Amino acid sequence: MSVGTGTKTVRTRIGEGTRHLLIPRHSPILPLTSDLHAKMSSKSRWADEDPETEAIIAQQKREKEQKRRAKAEKQRQLEEAKAQQARQDANNTQAPNGDSGPPTKRRRLSNDATSSDAAVAKIDAEEKAQPSLLRFPMGEWGPCRHVDNFERLNHIEEGSYGWVSRAKDISTGEVVALKKLKLENSPDGFPVTGLREIQTLMEARHQNVVYLREVVMGNKMDDVYLVMDFHEHDLKALLDEMREPFLPSEIKTVLLQVVGGLEFLHSQWIMHRDLKTSNLLMNNRGELKIADFGMARYYGDPPPKLTQLVVTLWYRSPELLLGADKYGTEIDMWSIGCIFGELLTKEPLLQGKNEVDQVSKIFALTGPPNSQTWPGFRSLPNAKSLRLPSSSAPTSAGNPPLLPRSQFPYLTNAGLGLLSELLALNPASRPTARQCLEHPYFREDPRPKPREMFPTFPSKAGMEKRRRHHTPEAPKRGQEAPELDFAGVFGGAPGGDAGEAGAGFTLRLG
Repeated sequence: MSVGTGTKTVRTRIGEGTRHLLIPRHSPILPLTSDLHAKMSSKSRWADEDPETEAIIAQQKREKEQKRRAKAEKQRQLEEAKAQQARQDANNTQAPNGDSGPPTKRRRLSNDATSSDAAVAKIDAEEKAQPSLLRFPMGEWGPCRHVDNFERLNHIEEGSYGWVSRAKDISTGEVVALKKLKLENSPDGFPVTGLREIQTLMEARHQNVVYLREVVMGNKMDDVYLVMDFHEHDLKALLDEMREPFLPSEIKTVLLQVVGGLEFLHSQWIMHRDLKTSNLLMNNRGELKIADFGMARYYGDPPPKLTQLVVTLWYRSPELLLGADKYGTEIDMWSIGCIFGELLTKEPLLQGKNEVDQVSKIFALTGPPNSQTWPGFRSLPNAKSLRLPSSSAPTSAGNPPLLPRSQFPYLTNAGLGLLSELLALNPASRPTARQCLEHPYFREDPRPKPREMFPTFPSKAGMEKRRRHHTPEAPKRGQEAPELDFAGVFGGAPGGDAGEAGAGFTLRLG
């Protein structure tokens, strides 16, 4: 009890705690509180003085403490197992050069695990059961480089869809070919020809297809350049500069490379649609590449409805000239036949002045079509006006018939058979690229010359501006196919060999 000026403090024990009560010194309840404190100090009704009860309470406290400690120990073991698994993942994904790959997926540990060893053993078993992933290096997404990273050395030539120059990469010193796409006449935005060329070149990674390195930009949105490997020659310029045509073994080497690249394109469902000697590039190591994919596009089976105004005139197949709008890879194989004939003679095989004259020259070489050599050709739009001669010389046996031997006197029988199949009027009679590669012509003597033994030639593209060749340009995209009248193909009417009709006058040739 405390004595103060006006209060008296009474301490009472209630259960396990102590309560302090402040009571005024002269309060009438002071005697009562004193008696209550005396009674509670002797025995409290909240306190349990039974020894058995106290023992039970103490046992419960000890069990509770043991559970808490067991839970803490279990949590510690789980954390140790996770840390050990993370160290193992880091060691397993360590690359040979020191670079670490992405971490593996974290495993969920079982709640009933009692030891870290059991958890680690379970994780190891799961890692062994799961197949490992193969990782391949690849480029990262990023902005295009600027064209100022390249020093332009000289102009090479202008094509239907771009200007090609020789340039040097300033950072590496490598000489490359820089092609600027023609975007001036594209009011609807980026031309689809450029998009198709970029898309097909990115997909066509083959040793006989020109390699697209990257796409760079200029100062304006319409300054788009394709950076490709540089090659010293194109086949057209090479044939013009040669005094003698290629040897038979060299022709086979060139053809095998062209058809090999084309077979890969067709296996990827890509039609080139503008094969010609000026679009075949060659370096001084005897390697040939297919280039200029401005008219290339994907196709399907059955082929969709396509534009008929494709392929440069001298290499265009007869079904396209007669207005076919559904075609397939057969048009590329016809172009291969024209290239084959050009390699043999050093001159383009079929040099028509226009579409009518081109059809006339084709029929003069192969003979006029009939129901045996080309079934169903009358259903083509432009064939309805075609008037065939009433009597014609008998054609040679076979389907397709052989071309005249007098045109190719130095070609073997197997070579003449391959050329006749490639230049068959009926598209269904032309061989595929795979069948062409397996033809007996390439297995007979003389065998194809190894590329290492191929002759080298001085490069026109490397040092000076290349002169323009007298070759028709490829058709422009969006250009409407003209309405043609083939009534005078065999009669010498205007539009054939006799002359060309103009606006109000007729130009007589010869």
